[in-house]
Amino acid sequence: MATYWYWWGLAAILVGAELLTGTFYLVALGVAFAVGGAVAWLSGSFSTQLLIAGALSVAGTFAAYRWRQRPGVAPPEQSLDVGQTVRVATWKDDGTARVIYRGSQWDAELATAAGARTETMVIVGTRGSRLIIADRLP
Repeated sequence: MATYWYWWGLAAILVGAELLTGTFYLVALGVAFAVGGAVAWLSGSFSTQLLIAGALSVAGTFAAYRWRQRPGVAPPEQSLDVGQTVRVATWKDDGTARVIYRGSQWDAELATAAGARTETMVIVGTRGSRLIIADRLP
C-alpha cells in the first residue's frame, strides 16, 4: 500500500476522534497528517513528509490553543435552572430554605436578605449545588 494511504487513514482516525472530544486539537493534527499524505502523494521523501506534518502539527496545535484562549469570549455561565419556579417546603430563620424542584428537595437561599418569602419563588442563580431564589426575576 502506498504511504499516502497511511497518512490519510491516520488523518481520518484523528478527525473521527475529534468528534468525540470537541477540542479542535485533533483536527489540527488530522489536517497536518492529511497534508503529510498529500506530500507523499506528490512523491516527497519520507523525511519531507515528517518535517511538513510535524511543523503543521505544532502550528495547528498552537493555533487551536490560541483560538480557545481568545480574550473576550467567555463560556455562558447562566444555568438552565435560572428562571424556573420552585415551591418552598420550609423556611429557616437564617434566610435559607428547602425547596422542591425537579421532584426532589434542594437547599436554597434568598438573593437578598430583605427579599420577600413566598410559597413560590424563582431561581435567579446557583452557588454550587445551592439555588439562589427571589420572589421574581430581577
